[in-house]
Amino acid sequence: MTTDEDDEEGLTYAEAGVDIEESEAATAALIGAVGEFEGDYAGLVDIGDRYLALAADGVGTKLLVAEAIDDYSTIGIDCMAMNVNDLVAQGVEPVAFVDYLAVEEPDDETAEAIGEGLRRGAEQAGVALIGGETAVMPDVIKGLDIAGTCAGLAPKDALFPGEAEPGDAVVGWPSSGIHSNGLTLAREAVTRAHEYTDPFPPNPDRSIAEELLEPTRIYTDVLATLRTHETHAAAHVTGGGWTNLARMGAHRYEITDPFDAQPVFQFVQAEGSVSDEEMHRTFNVGTGFVATMPGDDAESVVEDEEDAQIIGNVAETDDDAGVVAIRGLTLS
Repeated sequence: MTTDEDDEEGLTYAEAGVDIEESEAATAALIGAVGEFEGDYAGLVDIGDRYLALAADGVGTKLLVAEAIDDYSTIGIDCMAMNVNDLVAQGVEPVAFVDYLAVEEPDDETAEAIGEGLRRGAEQAGVALIGGETAVMPDVIKGLDIAGTCAGLAPKDALFPGEAEPGDAVVGWPSSGIHSNGLTLAREAVTRAHEYTDPFPPNPDRSIAEELLEPTRIYTDVLATLRTHETHAAAHVTGGGWTNLARMGAHRYEITDPFDAQPVFQFVQAEGSVSDEEMHRTFNVGTGFVATMPGDDAESVVEDEEDAQIIGNVAETDDDAGVVAIRGLTLS
């Protein structure tokens, strides 16, 4: 990706309102206060011969795009995806989901639309949607917020070790679009000169809002394949963009052949004059899920998975933190 020159100053995620470093520091403080969690993407509870895993997440400011056009039909899919994908990244099979909807005031049509999205997401993920809670809190909530918790199970020998090894290949799967991360930056960029209802320039048959609301891909379908190969680690490319790869260990991730960025990323970058580095620190930029494993296993996975491809490799690094090198960029 390249940044179009513009008279306006290039946007960053922090300037748009979200500072990743501050967010990570706050998360670390919370974890430090309540105790250690076993697992990088979800909490793990030892229940004998297996682990019970729990993940919790929401949709973020993607809700504001839905609110702008009064279309909440896909938001439930996003909520489901952001939770189940984190479980898959640890080698856990998601089994059940509960939601929490907080609203300023009750609205049956909105609740029904969100519920329908949750149902569709549950079908895609293969999990049981076992209920939830709706809270009406006009003194706390402006509009609404949706979050959920997903439970999963994994035999102890089925969990991914969680640590990539030097020499591993990096296998990637494409994203479906912008997913549910970086929307604060994306919204700030595209609304500089556009309305959400404007046609999306690369595809005028869709509005800008429809493109931003494209649901997050659910990756539960890749779990069986990863479990039958020597998968060392996996990562769901969410908040923090490509820096998520460092969660697989303090190595150098040489990404030589990532998936092409969908037009929505090019549009956001051009409209906000966002640098390539900031794009990759904020968004998935076309690749939504990755896993590391020996080269022979990677080739086998690519044969089994129609839309998977080898996108790079893992090398040693002298740094005490992971480094991601992608198309001339170095992120750490």
